[in-house]
Amino acid sequence: MEFGIYSFVDHGPDPRTGSTITQEQRYAYLLEEIELADRLGLHHFGIGEHHRADFIASAPAVVLAAAAARTERIRLSSAVTVLSSEDPVRVFQQFATLDLLSKGRAEIMAGRGSFTESFPLFGYDLQDYDSLFADNLELLLELRKHTRISWQGRHRGPIDDREVQPRPVQDPLPVWLAVGGTPASMVRAADLGLPVMLAIIGGQPDRFQAFTDLYRQAWQQAGRDPAALQLGIGSHGFIADSFEEAAELTWPAYAQSMGRIGKERGWGPVDRRQFDFEISPEGAMILGDPETAAKKIIRQQKWSGFTRYALQFTVGTMPHDRVLRCIELYATEVVPRVERAIAKGA
Repeated sequence: MEFGIYSFVDHGPDPRTGSTITQEQRYAYLLEEIELADRLGLHHFGIGEHHRADFIASAPAVVLAAAAARTERIRLSSAVTVLSSEDPVRVFQQFATLDLLSKGRAEIMAGRGSFTESFPLFGYDLQDYDSLFADNLELLLELRKHTRISWQGRHRGPIDDREVQPRPVQDPLPVWLAVGGTPASMVRAADLGLPVMLAIIGGQPDRFQAFTDLYRQAWQQAGRDPAALQLGIGSHGFIADSFEEAAELTWPAYAQSMGRIGKERGWGPVDRRQFDFEISPEGAMILGDPETAAKKIIRQQKWSGFTRYALQFTVGTMPHDRVLRCIELYATEVVPRVERAIAKGA
């Protein structure tokens, strides 16, 4: 069982003060967060690729390489690499390099991503959204297997017996498939023998049980060892010393961030009633004091049987000292509670 964190490296005005720190300072804070997660024994830290002003991690492998030099044990992952608009050769080379620098701690989490800014930025057509992902995933997996490669797809020139260097410490370099909850994606991951990370960021979490059940069924039908199956769950969340503190810290940042994204996509405004449902026992957000947060994660583990859990923080700009406290409480109080309950079969 593994527990970790992932971040989109939110960067914007503090909803309480209206002030915005520099991008340089935001990255300095991020590295402190990763160092603390490593020191406290969390298993993995992921950085999500985005190409917009409010999430400034456009080059996760570079950030993770900086973190590799300042950490010892924690696994370092993208969360996600937007593979549809990336060159799989460069993705493999970057993460193979990260694997060497970190002495075997790199992972790629490949997905379509929830934003589309990278397509016009890199000259891709959104109409090719699905076929680009399928082609690029196939090529990435081939690059893991072979030092020399010949390959031809639908959206790039062919590769004719070319060597791809460097080679990672891990063989194969771990690749997870990130999904938002579509049956085809779950079956694809099982057919390919890939671990899957399922994002649950709203609504009632147990409605996703049909997808986790489908993944297990497809894994079994593919003739794979059940003991080798890896299933991850990722959720928004925030931990504080009290439930009330966590809610009042998170609500302004959540409302600002989700409201901005909702306006872009034509959603209705975010209101407090919606937020209060998400932080209730029935909602998806893992928010509150350590005991409350642990109970919600345990409930998710019961129906999903996850082998990895990842907490996404923050959704919006939060005070850095409170973020560090969140990591501390998560690592030292929430995770041990969850581990003890799972060990007892509670």
